This record gives sequence, C-alpha cells and structure tokens, in this order.
Amino acid sequence: MPFLRAAACLAQPTVNLALQGGGAHGAFTWGVLDALLEDRRVAFDGISGTSAGAMNAVALADGWMRGGREGARQALAGFWQEVAQRWQRSQPGLGLHGSDAPWNRMLRQWASSFSPYELNPLGHDPLREVVQACFDFERLRRESPFRLYIAATEVRTGRLQLFREGELDASRLLASACLPTLQHAVEIAGRSYWDGGYAANPAVSPFLYGGRGELRTRDVLLVLLCPLEHRTDPHSAEEIQHRALELSFASNFHNEMRGFVRMRAELARGWLPPWSGARRLRETRFHMIESNDVDNLHRTDTKLHAHARFLEELRDQGRVHAQAWLARQLGAVGRRSSIDVDALFG
Repeated sequence: MPFLRAAACLAQPTVNLALQGGGAHGAFTWGVLDALLEDRRVAFDGISGTSAGAMNAVALADGWMRGGREGARQALAGFWQEVAQRWQRSQPGLGLHGSDAPWNRMLRQWASSFSPYELNPLGHDPLREVVQACFDFERLRRESPFRLYIAATEVRTGRLQLFREGELDASRLLASACLPTLQHAVEIAGRSYWDGGYAANPAVSPFLYGGRGELRTRDVLLVLLCPLEHRTDPHSAEEIQHRALELSFASNFHNEMRGFVRMRAELARGWLPPWSGARRLRETRFHMIESNDVDNLHRTDTKLHAHARFLEELRDQGRVHAQAWLARQLGAVGRRSSIDVDALFG
C-alpha cells in the first residue's frame, strides 16, 4: 500500500502536516516543505490543507508519487513557478512588492463593488489551468503516498467538507481555494463550495479524532501563515476589512485547538481504556512553524501578489524557519509536544 511505503517506519520522526492557507503567502509553506524534504530525517503520514495549503499538500503528494522526496521538491517548485508566470503575464510591469500599483488597487475596488459573476460571467479561472497542468489527479486518486484532507466550505450550510485523496480532482482542489469575491463558487455534485478557510484553516480534526488505523503518528506539525499576534491594530477601511476576513478564517482553527486543550484537560482527570479515541486525543503531540517574525506575512495586501521574486523571498524565509525548527525541535517528535498548546490556544 502506498500509505505504508510513505510512513513505513515510525522509528523515523514522522509528522502529520496541517498547512494553513493564505494566497501567495503559501510560498512560505513551499519553503518549509522544501527544507523538510531536503533534510530527509522527517517522514510524513497525513496532510491537511486549506486553500494555498491544499495546493502545497497536493503538490507534495503528487511529486512524491512521481519521484520521492526530490520529485516532491520539483513539484512544489513547478507549481509556484507556474503560478508566478501566469500572474506576471496578467499584470505586466509590477515590481517585487507591487501590490499597491494602480492596477491592483483598481482590481480590489472592483471586487468590492461587483461580484465575480458580473466581472467574470464565464467563470474563467487561470488557477484551474495551473492545477490541471501540474497534477495527475487520476493517478493521485489511486496511488497517493499520503492521506490527504482538503478543506472546503459548503456554501449553503457553512459546513466543513474534507475531500479525501481517493476522490480528489481539479474541482475539489479548487474549491478549497475559491474566494467568493474573486471567483465563482465551485460546483460539485449539485453543491457549491467556497474557500476552506471559512470552515477550517487548517483542519486539525482528522488528526485528533481519526478512526483506528486511519493515521499512525500522533505528531502534528502546524505550518501557519497568519501570525498568532499582529504588531499593530488596523485603522484604514482596507486594513480593517483585511483583518476581519483574516479573523474569520482563523477563528475555526483557534476554536478547534481550544477545544482540544479543554478536552485533554478533562481526560487528564480520568481513566482511559486502551485503544479508545480518548487515548488518541490525549497522546496527540503538537509542533509548530509559524510566521510572527516574518514581515512579509504581516502584509495582508500581498496575499494576491504572486510576483516570482516575492514568492522566492517567501520560500527562502520558509526554508530558514524550517531549518531552525529541525535544529531545535525535531528531537521532540514522537516524545512530547514542542509548543505549549495550553498557553497558545487555551
């Protein structure tokens, strides 16, 4: 079985990955994954991804399926390079941090005044062309080396939908990254879906409550793009709008983590029978690579700015943070949490 090959020996430090979304800021996660793959000491079991995190999750799985660790590195680089090339062709002349150029400001103003059904009645989505060119969904459904949990939000109910590796296609992946102010809702089997960030960013529930035998490792590595604490309060109308959206995307993740903290505290007071779901919950260990000190990720106006040099800058910052985590915290995997979950999320 591919799953057993990917996480064949848990004597090697093995983690589940929870990859947060954040548009172009997802290139930071590209760098994190690139460093983890290059290092070769850490293995992967399950991967939960939302929006850009979902793109990174599928790129990692697709590339690994084709060529192991080096194949995964190449697939991640190929995806982000393709995104940058198509973005640059659509917005010529913008510089490294050109998100405030007149053309971009005009697009944001249009998006706030008109729906994508008015601005783009045919529903053209360049990202669909990218994922169809980059990923072999048919083979991935058969041979995914990892268990995948791709988050989307069902529009009518607001419920979280986790698409699994065995059903994955371009539409289900795109549903995870569908911003309703910019794109038509993605329709699947008669239901409409928006960005998974509205329901989970990222989803940690599969790692906490998965059925027996679903996942082998108890370690979860959170790769976060939204700083846990911003340095300033928003004041302009646009800053307030951006922060409000960011808070709505982060709230479900924080609620999940807060619920985990409370349930574990309750479980610690009682006896747990062997092999119960409660035992899995108590034994889950958390680790984190986050972005509080990355200036680029404090700028919400650059989430749609996919200039190649900007993406490469974020990639390099992600690599540095992952290398620091490997040096300081890899030894904790399989033994204990390397973050104080109670202090961060309690």
